Amino acid sequence: MQTIHINLDLNEIIYDIQNKTYLTGKSRHDGTNHEQVANMQANDDEECANQILRSIDSAFNSLKTKLSEYLISLQVSGSNTLPDSGGTLSFTLQMPSNYNNATVDTIASASHQYIVSSAVAEWFAITCKTDTPQYATLADVCLKIISEAVNRRKRPERKALSN
Repeated sequence: MQTIHINLDLNEIIYDIQNKTYLTGKSRHDGTNHEQVANMQANDDEECANQILRSIDSAFNSLKTKLSEYLISLQVSGSNTLPDSGGTLSFTLQMPSNYNNATVDTIASASHQYIVSSAVAEWFAITCKTDTPQYATLADVCLKIISEAVNRRKRPERKALSN
């Protein structure tokens, strides 16, 4: 068995969410819809930050459920406490001995993007429903990438026969 550790920087996830919502809002701006565009963008205001953290927590928990076959967890109780902004979202996977280590970065990157896309989809479900399906689809694509990565195996090697 192999143990792999995935660490996701929460600040990078929050930045990515804010950047994607900012760029989406900027692309919708036509000079007359300032308030609508402003409402599309996630920011550091307390109500926005709390919603983003709740969405991140929900997406992270969903990701752990999807990876539960491989997930190592010493946790025996649950909580609805928001993650600390500035912290790290971490999980550890126990993989078969023939797991291909070359996909560890793929798992980390796709996990980051899954959480971001899920949180942005949830944000747009509140602020701009027409953009929700696009990000929900991106989250599903990330899950497929993660599934493919965790199921990669090394090619078997022929062992020399001893006389």
